Amino acid sequence: MAVTTRTMTAVVAVSVAAGLAAKAMARRRPRQAAPVPPAFPPGRVLNLAGRGEVFVRDSGGAAGSPAVLLLHGWTASADINFFPVYARLAGSYRVIALDLRGHGRGMRSMEPFSLEDCADDAAAVLDQLGIGRAIVVGYSMGGPVGLLLARRHPARVAALVMQATALEWQRAARERAVWRLLPVLDLGLRLGAWGIFVERVLRRAAAEDPELGGCRPWLAAEFRRATARDLVAAGHALSRYDARPWAGRLDVPAAVLVTTRDRLVHPAKQRELAEALRASVLEIDADHDVPLARGGEYANLTRLAVDKVAAAAGLMPGR
Repeated sequence: MAVTTRTMTAVVAVSVAAGLAAKAMARRRPRQAAPVPPAFPPGRVLNLAGRGEVFVRDSGGAAGSPAVLLLHGWTASADINFFPVYARLAGSYRVIALDLRGHGRGMRSMEPFSLEDCADDAAAVLDQLGIGRAIVVGYSMGGPVGLLLARRHPARVAALVMQATALEWQRAARERAVWRLLPVLDLGLRLGAWGIFVERVLRRAAAEDPELGGCRPWLAAEFRRATARDLVAAGHALSRYDARPWAGRLDVPAAVLVTTRDRLVHPAKQRELAEALRASVLEIDADHDVPLARGGEYANLTRLAVDKVAAAAGLMPGR
Protein backbone atom coordinates (compact mmCIF):
# COMPACT_ATOMS: atom_id res chain seq x y z
CA MET A 1 0.00 0.00 0.00
CA ALA A 2 1.60 3.26 -1.10
CA VAL A 3 1.55 6.28 1.19
CA THR A 4 0.40 9.21 -0.92
CA THR A 5 1.24 12.84 -0.28
CA ARG A 6 -2.44 13.47 0.45
CA THR A 7 -2.49 10.69 3.05
CA MET A 8 0.69 11.94 4.69
CA THR A 9 -0.64 15.48 4.78
CA ALA A 10 -3.87 14.32 6.38
CA VAL A 11 -2.03 12.35 9.05
CA VAL A 12 0.26 15.27 9.82
CA ALA A 13 -2.77 17.55 10.13
CA VAL A 14 -4.49 15.14 12.50
CA SER A 15 -1.33 14.79 14.62
CA VAL A 16 -0.84 18.54 14.81
CA ALA A 17 -4.49 19.12 15.68
CA ALA A 18 -4.39 16.40 18.33
CA GLY A 19 -1.23 17.87 19.80
CA LEU A 20 -2.65 21.38 19.99
CA ALA A 21 -5.86 20.00 21.51
CA ALA A 22 -3.82 18.12 24.10
CA LYS A 23 -2.05 21.31 25.13
CA ALA A 24 -5.36 23.14 25.48
CA MET A 25 -6.89 20.30 27.47
CA ALA A 26 -3.89 20.20 29.80
CA ARG A 27 -4.50 23.86 30.70
CA ARG A 28 -8.18 23.19 31.53
CA ARG A 29 -7.87 19.72 33.10
CA PRO A 30 -8.82 19.50 36.80
CA ARG A 31 -6.30 18.20 39.29
CA GLN A 32 -5.86 14.43 38.89
CA ALA A 33 -5.48 11.76 41.55
CA ALA A 34 -1.93 11.06 42.72
CA PRO A 35 -0.11 8.51 40.53
CA VAL A 36 0.39 5.92 43.28
CA PRO A 37 1.74 2.62 41.88
CA PRO A 38 0.64 -0.87 42.94
CA ALA A 39 2.94 -3.02 45.09
CA PHE A 40 6.02 -4.05 43.13
CA PRO A 41 9.22 -6.03 43.73
CA PRO A 42 12.05 -3.79 45.01
CA GLY A 43 13.63 -1.59 42.35
CA ARG A 44 17.10 -0.09 42.08
CA VAL A 45 19.48 1.45 39.59
CA LEU A 46 22.37 -0.71 38.39
CA ASN A 47 25.47 0.85 36.86
CA LEU A 48 26.54 -1.54 34.09
CA ALA A 49 30.27 -1.18 33.53
CA GLY A 50 30.98 0.52 30.22
CA ARG A 51 27.29 0.71 29.33
CA GLY A 52 25.36 3.02 31.68
CA GLU A 53 22.64 2.94 34.31
CA VAL A 54 19.50 0.83 34.12
CA PHE A 55 16.48 0.55 36.40
CA VAL A 56 15.84 -3.03 37.53
CA ARG A 57 13.22 -4.74 39.67
CA ASP A 58 14.39 -7.84 41.52
CA SER A 59 12.04 -9.93 43.66
CA GLY A 60 14.87 -11.88 45.28
CA GLY A 61 13.68 -15.30 46.36
CA ALA A 62 14.90 -18.51 47.88
CA ALA A 63 18.39 -19.70 47.03
CA GLY A 64 18.29 -21.76 43.87
CA SER A 65 14.98 -20.37 42.63
CA PRO A 66 15.06 -20.17 38.81
CA ALA A 67 15.30 -16.63 37.48
CA VAL A 68 12.73 -15.16 35.10
CA LEU A 69 13.81 -12.11 33.08
CA LEU A 70 10.91 -9.93 31.87
CA LEU A 71 11.43 -7.81 28.73
CA HIS A 72 8.66 -5.30 27.96
CA GLY A 73 7.12 -3.97 24.77
CA TRP A 74 7.53 -0.83 22.67
CA THR A 75 6.30 2.44 24.30
CA ALA A 76 5.79 0.66 27.64
CA SER A 77 8.00 0.01 30.69
CA ALA A 78 8.56 -3.13 32.72
CA ASP A 79 5.99 -2.02 35.29
CA ILE A 80 3.30 -1.14 32.72
CA ASN A 81 3.77 -4.42 30.88
CA PHE A 82 4.21 -6.80 33.79
CA PHE A 83 2.59 -5.35 36.91
CA PRO A 84 -0.15 -8.04 36.80
CA VAL A 85 2.53 -10.75 36.55
CA TYR A 86 5.03 -9.88 39.29
CA ALA A 87 3.22 -11.45 42.23
CA ARG A 88 2.03 -14.46 40.19
CA LEU A 89 5.65 -15.41 39.41
CA ALA A 90 7.51 -14.19 42.49
CA GLY A 91 6.20 -16.93 44.78
CA SER A 92 8.24 -19.55 42.90
CA TYR A 93 10.80 -17.68 40.79
CA ARG A 94 13.29 -14.87 41.15
CA VAL A 95 11.71 -12.20 38.97
CA ILE A 96 13.99 -9.69 37.22
CA ALA A 97 12.57 -6.87 35.09
CA LEU A 98 14.40 -3.94 33.53
CA ASP A 99 13.32 -0.85 31.64
CA LEU A 100 14.87 -1.08 28.18
CA ARG A 101 16.76 1.81 26.61
CA GLY A 102 14.65 4.88 26.00
CA HIS A 103 11.63 3.47 27.86
CA GLY A 104 10.37 4.09 31.38
CA ARG A 105 13.36 4.78 33.60
CA GLY A 106 15.70 3.01 31.18
CA MET A 107 19.09 4.13 29.96
CA ARG A 108 19.27 7.31 27.89
CA SER A 109 22.16 7.12 25.46
CA MET A 110 23.54 9.30 22.69
CA GLU A 111 24.20 6.13 20.71
CA PRO A 112 21.58 5.15 18.11
CA PHE A 113 18.95 2.83 19.59
CA SER A 114 19.45 -0.83 18.72
CA LEU A 115 17.72 -4.00 19.81
CA GLU A 116 21.15 -5.65 20.00
CA ASP A 117 22.25 -3.12 22.62
CA CYS A 118 19.09 -3.87 24.60
CA ALA A 119 19.94 -7.58 24.52
CA ASP A 120 23.50 -6.88 25.65
CA ASP A 121 22.18 -4.66 28.47
CA ALA A 122 20.01 -7.56 29.64
CA ALA A 123 22.99 -9.93 29.62
CA ALA A 124 24.99 -7.39 31.63
CA VAL A 125 22.17 -7.16 34.19
CA LEU A 126 22.22 -10.94 34.63
CA ASP A 127 26.01 -10.79 35.04
CA GLN A 128 25.84 -8.09 37.68
CA LEU A 129 23.11 -9.90 39.62
CA GLY A 130 25.08 -13.16 39.55
CA ILE A 131 22.44 -15.02 37.54
CA GLY A 132 23.84 -17.73 35.30
CA ARG A 133 20.76 -18.60 33.24
CA ALA A 134 17.26 -17.19 33.09
CA ILE A 135 13.90 -17.99 31.58
CA VAL A 136 13.34 -15.02 29.27
CA VAL A 137 9.83 -13.62 28.78
CA GLY A 138 9.53 -11.12 25.92
CA TYR A 139 6.35 -9.17 25.17
CA SER A 140 6.02 -7.47 21.75
CA MET A 141 9.34 -5.57 21.32
CA GLY A 142 10.67 -7.61 24.22
CA GLY A 143 10.39 -10.66 21.96
CA PRO A 144 13.11 -9.50 19.54
CA VAL A 145 15.27 -8.45 22.49
CA GLY A 146 14.83 -11.89 24.05
CA LEU A 147 15.60 -13.72 20.81
CA LEU A 148 18.71 -11.58 20.29
CA LEU A 149 19.75 -12.31 23.87
CA ALA A 150 19.47 -16.05 23.14
CA ARG A 151 21.44 -15.62 19.92
CA ARG A 152 24.21 -13.38 21.25
CA HIS A 153 24.47 -14.84 24.77
CA PRO A 154 23.18 -18.43 24.47
CA ALA A 155 24.66 -19.54 27.80
CA ARG A 156 22.43 -17.03 29.62
CA VAL A 157 19.07 -18.23 28.29
CA ALA A 158 17.54 -21.41 29.71
CA ALA A 159 14.18 -21.05 27.93
CA LEU A 160 12.01 -18.55 26.08
CA VAL A 161 8.42 -17.36 26.52
CA MET A 162 7.38 -15.10 23.64
CA GLN A 163 4.16 -13.08 23.88
CA ALA A 164 2.30 -11.02 21.24
CA THR A 165 5.41 -10.83 19.09
CA ALA A 166 6.81 -11.89 15.72
CA LEU A 167 9.88 -12.81 13.70
CA GLU A 168 9.67 -9.57 11.71
CA TRP A 169 7.47 -6.55 10.97
CA GLN A 170 8.58 -5.63 7.48
CA ARG A 171 7.28 -8.24 5.05
CA ALA A 172 3.80 -6.84 4.35
CA ALA A 173 3.34 -3.63 2.37
CA ARG A 174 0.94 -2.39 5.07
CA GLU A 175 3.62 -2.79 7.73
CA ARG A 176 6.23 -0.97 5.65
CA ALA A 177 3.76 1.86 5.08
CA VAL A 178 3.16 2.19 8.82
CA TRP A 179 6.88 2.41 9.54
CA ARG A 180 7.21 5.19 6.95
CA LEU A 181 4.85 7.24 9.12
CA LEU A 182 7.30 7.32 12.04
CA PRO A 183 8.28 10.97 11.34
CA VAL A 184 4.58 11.83 11.65
CA LEU A 185 4.43 9.95 14.94
CA ASP A 186 7.43 11.95 16.12
CA LEU A 187 5.68 15.22 15.33
CA GLY A 188 2.46 14.16 17.01
CA LEU A 189 4.28 13.00 20.15
CA ARG A 190 6.24 16.22 20.42
CA LEU A 191 3.02 18.24 20.17
CA GLY A 192 1.33 16.24 22.92
CA ALA A 193 -0.85 13.75 21.04
CA TRP A 194 0.68 10.92 23.08
CA GLY A 195 -1.38 11.90 26.11
CA ILE A 196 -4.63 11.64 24.16
CA PHE A 197 -3.65 8.21 22.83
CA VAL A 198 -2.70 6.96 26.31
CA GLU A 199 -5.99 8.11 27.80
CA ARG A 200 -7.90 6.32 25.04
CA VAL A 201 -5.98 3.08 25.64
CA LEU A 202 -6.54 3.27 29.39
CA ARG A 203 -10.26 4.01 29.03
CA ARG A 204 -10.72 1.00 26.78
CA ALA A 205 -8.70 -1.25 29.08
CA ALA A 206 -10.63 -0.08 32.16
CA ALA A 207 -13.90 -0.83 30.37
CA GLU A 208 -12.79 -4.48 30.07
CA ASP A 209 -11.23 -4.66 33.54
CA PRO A 210 -12.90 -2.26 36.03
CA GLU A 211 -10.27 -3.12 38.66
CA LEU A 212 -7.76 -1.24 36.53
CA GLY A 213 -9.47 2.06 37.35
CA GLY A 214 -7.52 2.66 40.54
CA CYS A 215 -4.23 2.35 38.66
CA ARG A 216 -5.09 4.76 35.84
CA PRO A 217 -3.35 7.88 37.23
CA TRP A 218 -0.17 5.89 37.82
CA LEU A 219 -0.33 4.20 34.41
CA ALA A 220 -0.85 7.53 32.63
CA ALA A 221 2.15 9.02 34.44
CA GLU A 222 4.30 5.95 33.74
CA PHE A 223 3.54 6.05 30.01
CA ARG A 224 4.76 9.65 29.90
CA ARG A 225 8.30 8.79 31.02
CA ALA A 226 9.37 8.06 27.45
CA THR A 227 10.30 10.80 24.98
CA ALA A 228 9.27 11.14 21.34
CA ARG A 229 12.89 10.82 20.23
CA ASP A 230 13.38 7.52 22.06
CA LEU A 231 10.10 5.94 20.98
CA VAL A 232 10.62 6.80 17.32
CA ALA A 233 14.20 5.50 17.42
CA ALA A 234 12.95 2.20 18.85
CA GLY A 235 10.30 2.06 16.12
CA HIS A 236 12.98 2.44 13.45
CA ALA A 237 14.92 -0.47 15.00
CA LEU A 238 11.82 -2.67 14.99
CA SER A 239 11.15 -1.80 11.35
CA ARG A 240 14.55 -3.27 10.43
CA TYR A 241 14.36 -6.38 12.62
CA ASP A 242 14.14 -9.78 10.93
CA ALA A 243 14.90 -13.01 12.79
CA ARG A 244 13.72 -15.36 10.05
CA PRO A 245 17.24 -16.34 8.91
CA TRP A 246 18.35 -17.50 12.36
CA ALA A 247 15.52 -17.96 14.88
CA GLY A 248 15.04 -21.61 13.93
CA ARG A 249 18.58 -22.36 15.07
CA LEU A 250 17.89 -21.36 18.68
CA ASP A 251 17.95 -24.58 20.68
CA VAL A 252 16.05 -23.85 23.91
CA PRO A 253 12.60 -24.83 25.20
CA ALA A 254 10.06 -22.23 24.12
CA ALA A 255 6.42 -21.28 24.50
CA VAL A 256 4.45 -18.63 22.63
CA LEU A 257 1.37 -16.84 23.99
CA VAL A 258 -0.75 -15.83 20.99
CA THR A 259 -3.12 -12.87 21.37
CA THR A 260 -5.80 -14.02 18.95
CA ARG A 261 -7.50 -10.64 18.43
CA ASP A 262 -4.26 -8.67 18.13
CA ARG A 263 -4.51 -5.74 15.70
CA LEU A 264 -0.85 -4.74 16.01
CA VAL A 265 0.90 -8.11 15.70
CA HIS A 266 -1.23 -10.38 13.54
CA PRO A 267 -1.89 -13.79 15.12
CA ALA A 268 -0.57 -15.51 11.97
CA LYS A 269 2.81 -13.85 12.52
CA GLN A 270 2.82 -14.99 16.13
CA ARG A 271 2.14 -18.57 15.03
CA GLU A 272 4.93 -18.32 12.48
CA LEU A 273 7.29 -17.46 15.34
CA ALA A 274 6.02 -20.44 17.36
CA GLU A 275 6.68 -22.75 14.41
CA ALA A 276 10.22 -21.42 13.97
CA LEU A 277 11.00 -21.96 17.66
CA ARG A 278 9.22 -25.35 17.79
CA ALA A 279 7.34 -23.84 20.70
CA SER A 280 4.24 -24.92 22.56
CA VAL A 281 1.37 -22.50 21.94
CA LEU A 282 -1.02 -20.93 24.43
CA GLU A 283 -3.82 -18.59 23.35
CA ILE A 284 -5.77 -15.73 24.84
CA ASP A 285 -8.78 -14.13 23.15
CA ALA A 286 -7.47 -10.59 23.49
CA ASP A 287 -5.88 -7.64 21.70
CA HIS A 288 -2.38 -6.24 22.12
CA ASP A 289 -3.32 -4.44 25.35
CA VAL A 290 -3.97 -7.72 27.18
CA PRO A 291 -1.67 -6.93 30.17
CA LEU A 292 -3.93 -3.96 30.93
CA ALA A 293 -7.33 -5.17 29.79
CA ARG A 294 -7.12 -8.81 30.97
CA GLY A 295 -4.41 -8.64 33.62
CA GLY A 296 -5.52 -11.58 35.77
CA GLU A 297 -5.90 -14.01 32.89
CA TYR A 298 -2.68 -12.75 31.32
CA ALA A 299 -0.79 -13.35 34.58
CA ASN A 300 -2.15 -16.89 34.88
CA LEU A 301 -1.18 -17.79 31.31
CA THR A 302 2.26 -16.26 31.76
CA ARG A 303 2.78 -18.40 34.86
CA LEU A 304 1.59 -21.49 32.97
CA ALA A 305 3.96 -20.80 30.08
CA VAL A 306 6.91 -20.17 32.40
CA ASP A 307 6.17 -23.41 34.30
CA LYS A 308 6.04 -25.32 31.00
CA VAL A 309 9.42 -24.15 29.75
CA ALA A 310 10.99 -24.41 33.21
CA ALA A 311 10.02 -28.09 33.35
CA ALA A 312 11.35 -28.65 29.83
CA ALA A 313 14.65 -26.98 30.80
CA GLY A 314 14.96 -29.06 33.97
CA LEU A 315 14.46 -26.13 36.31
CA MET A 316 12.48 -26.74 39.48
CA PRO A 317 10.64 -23.67 40.79
CA GLY A 318 10.29 -23.10 44.50
CA ARG A 319 6.90 -23.62 46.10
